[in-house]
Amino acid sequence: QVQFAESGGGLVQAGGSLRLSCAASGRTFSSYAMGWFCQAPGKERESVASIDCLSGLTYYADSVKGRFSISRDNAKNTVYLQMNNLKAEDTAVYYCAVHSRSCLAGGLSGGLVDYWGQGTQVTVSS
Repeated sequence: QVQFAESGGGLVQAGGSLRLSCAASGRTFSSYAMGWFCQAPGKERESVASIDCLSGLTYYADSVKGRFSISRDNAKNTVYLQMNNLKAEDTAVYYCAVHSRSCLAGGLSGGLVDYWGQGTQVTVSS
């Protein structure tokens, strides 16, 4: 069965950095779009960043452009999210996600996600 191992979350001060990792097992996702979503208490799960399979084209929410960077290592079946210049409003649970029906990540939304990671907590203190 498909399993995800998320790591890298934690507590940091505003302006700090974290690097999230999500390693998948049980299935190869090199042909599919992958991404990261965040969810704060009482809020909808929202797309943060996504990445195409082979082309490497990336997409970001406006709120994180210039601060976050998504990447993937298909040989390791892993997707990463480098988070720099963190702000208090970035505090949320972050979930990696896979759209197993398309290579294209543009417009990836929660409704299109087929697999979710377990989530990792990111807390940014002021």
